[in-house]
Amino acid sequence: MNNQFYQIPNQYKMTSLIHQKTYLVNGELKTWNGDTADVYSTISSTEDYQKTHLGKVPNLGENEAIEALESACLAYDKGQGLWPTLKVVDRIACMEKFVEQMKTKRDEVVKLLMWEIGKNLPDSQKEFDRTVDYIYDTIEEYKKIDRDAAKFEKHSGIYAHIRRGPLGVVLCLGPYNYPLNETFALLIPALLMGNTTIFKPAKFGVLLFEPLMEAFQNSFPKGVVNIMFGRGRVLATPIMQTGRIDALALIGNSKSAKVLQKVHPRSNRLRLILGLEAKNPAIVLPDADLDLTISECISGTLSFNGQRCTALKVLYVHEDIVEEFNKRFSAKVDELKFGNPWDEGAKLTPLPEPDKPEYIQELIDDAKEKGANILNPKGGKTIENFIFPAVLFPVSKDMRVYVEEQFGPVIPVVSFKDISQPLDDIADSNYGQQVSLFGKNVKALAPLIDTLVNLVCRVNLNSSCQRGPDVYPFTGRKDSAVSTLSVHDALRSFSIRTFVASKDNEYNNAILNELLDKKVSNFISTDYIL
Repeated sequence: MNNQFYQIPNQYKMTSLIHQKTYLVNGELKTWNGDTADVYSTISSTEDYQKTHLGKVPNLGENEAIEALESACLAYDKGQGLWPTLKVVDRIACMEKFVEQMKTKRDEVVKLLMWEIGKNLPDSQKEFDRTVDYIYDTIEEYKKIDRDAAKFEKHSGIYAHIRRGPLGVVLCLGPYNYPLNETFALLIPALLMGNTTIFKPAKFGVLLFEPLMEAFQNSFPKGVVNIMFGRGRVLATPIMQTGRIDALALIGNSKSAKVLQKVHPRSNRLRLILGLEAKNPAIVLPDADLDLTISECISGTLSFNGQRCTALKVLYVHEDIVEEFNKRFSAKVDELKFGNPWDEGAKLTPLPEPDKPEYIQELIDDAKEKGANILNPKGGKTIENFIFPAVLFPVSKDMRVYVEEQFGPVIPVVSFKDISQPLDDIADSNYGQQVSLFGKNVKALAPLIDTLVNLVCRVNLNSSCQRGPDVYPFTGRKDSAVSTLSVHDALRSFSIRTFVASKDNEYNNAILNELLDKKVSNFISTDYIL
């Protein structure tokens, strides 16, 4: 690589270390003077490669974890706390205050997204803007839910005033690949529904929360949001062991989710909102438009270097067109530009996990030993912080790259003759999030669609797998997810239907009318939020 690669534009240079010295507990930004963890970027600031030191974050311990738990429990106060009993309009006002302050930190957060996880500039900007839109959309959906509940129903002589109530104390753990957006996809609906929260950023993408700490502190009542920094096992495990967590919201690995569920002593009381791994396939039928298919498969396999749960992680291509597909697809992969996140046109960027290139190389070596070939000339070429995407063919079920969720730049291609092969494989898979289906013959597509919707939760017709738009359900079957995330569904996932029932008689009706007239209850209300 030439020197130009290391010429970082001034607006994106890290001019000083970020020393995150505080954590948020009980409404106070408490200064931490104990052990800290260094945060490095795999992006080099010099021509002679070396990781860039970005700053430090607190390495909090078990005592601080329990302190955060006590803070959240006190704020919930067995359902009597200010936040869970607050009027909907007042909770919304707190969230609006937060998002307005958040928007002033866009440039800082986007810059840290690039440095910490290597996400390119357009996608980093999109993640921030999408998160802001998500908050506003969630607020509007919450207003709609509340408007729909601002009434009494009557059946069999009983009036019912039905609303959605909070679950209690929620532990939120977000992922590194969308450290802002997907963490907030858990945190925002949990807060709006009246829950109190503890959240810990992922290992990568942690410093980007530093610009938002004050906004959290001054936008919400004390104890409603508690932010911890440190190792997940050290912090999350003792919190879960107390049995005082009512909901675990985690986007990440199923192993972590299972461990945390196991240590909770009252797992039957624990609500789970989980977004886990996936092995989303593409099925390319012989009549597929190859120009369109290849474009979508490039995006599906290699957006953010394939580090997405929604990424296409195995391509099933019909044997009649597999040779042509492989030739053209491999050529398109090698045309992708590698560069730093701020480089114009960079589609491939440094990998945030230092050991990821080595892991991808292991998958490639295993596949080659078992009969696969690298189809693209650049495939598998490695530098310190990146390995160029390798297109592997033919791929068989005994290869690690077929079984494991690679979560990185390697693309296995499987040829099929009978459509029952990919269908059986999807049915037998541990995962069931999404599939991409490419073709145009409706007589062939119809039975496939009718089967696939029973195996996965989203069938993408002639397009790559994705999460958005955020108003659509985002979930999965088997080991891919528990509960549903979307603007509407997330609010339901973080709440439970609860209601006041009253027999239709003169005595009770007089009480209800007085409650409504004097507006003394925040729950029993027919006020209409515009």
